[in-house]
Amino acid sequence: MFKLANQLTKALVVAGLSATFVTTTFAQSKYPGIGREATKAEVAAWDIDVRPDFKGLPKGSGNTLRGQEVWESRCASCHGTFGESNEVFTPIVGGTTKEDVKTGRVASLTSEKQPQRTTLMKVATVSTLWDYIYRAMPWNAPRTLSVDDTYAVLGYILSMAEIVPEEFTLSDKNIADVQKLMPNRNGMTQSHGLWNEGGKPDVKATACMTDCSKHVTIGSFLPDYARNAHDNLALQNRPYGPYRGVDTTKPPLTRLPGKMTTVAMGADSITPAGLFKKHNCSTCHAPASRAIGPAISEVAAKYKGQADAMKKLHQKVKVGGAGVWGSIPMPPHAHVPEGDIDVLVKWMLTGQ
Repeated sequence: MFKLANQLTKALVVAGLSATFVTTTFAQSKYPGIGREATKAEVAAWDIDVRPDFKGLPKGSGNTLRGQEVWESRCASCHGTFGESNEVFTPIVGGTTKEDVKTGRVASLTSEKQPQRTTLMKVATVSTLWDYIYRAMPWNAPRTLSVDDTYAVLGYILSMAEIVPEEFTLSDKNIADVQKLMPNRNGMTQSHGLWNEGGKPDVKATACMTDCSKHVTIGSFLPDYARNAHDNLALQNRPYGPYRGVDTTKPPLTRLPGKMTTVAMGADSITPAGLFKKHNCSTCHAPASRAIGPAISEVAAKYKGQADAMKKLHQKVKVGGAGVWGSIPMPPHAHVPEGDIDVLVKWMLTGQ
């Protein structure tokens, strides 16, 4: 059926019809009343990736002075003032030299003297950095950087690594020239893969379209007798990020603690737990177990009975800080509305 559909699609496309129209028409003829052709706006909303040839890169620019401001307010709490911190994540800057900029191969990758592989030692394409920053950073508030601020902060990162001058304006006009300066630009190859498919590298293999083997899905729901059979899974997974291993020494939580009251937000309403999820608080905090930051229950216990607890925590959420719960810093959340912060803090302290 797939083969017949593909042949039909190709024939109609040759006749001058769009592949999207043909595919949609075929689907609707088989399943009438279900689905429709995606609008241009819907496609544009999803089509935000930036390729190595810079296709998809938005127009814009940003200078390193602005980049430093963005870095210090939104990035330094996790990556360090100079991008070399190893406190939360692997360093971004370090391990590259001016000679690497000339050759396009990072010499320290083959040296035992380099203790860690930094981002700029490994990444080959500057488009990868732009794309990742724009789509995923800051990790507690992804997609909140503007196009120009993304150019600015990337330019600042490259200036810290001495790839571009200290005062530099990165833009869609000159980013291709910057690519020619990437220290590991010649360190990536597609000439071989992890395995061969029909005598060709897997990176160039053709996707299976007929009689394909089914993907095996492994569930994560364990019966009670097996929950802790191999010790606590939470201790066997990475200690940061939104997806962590469940604490198998305890029964599963069915909901976050506290009364699930709703908060008026214009025409809509959202629970405090919904705000907790919306603003990515669960990236660092869990209801009853410590993750990167303290558990909600720990925060409530620490500030219980303090008259100024609301004020203290509101300020902590808004501007960030470090030292109260260990060395890992709390990043600032200036982008979160004041009202949302108040609701979240009250909920954490009282459960309401």
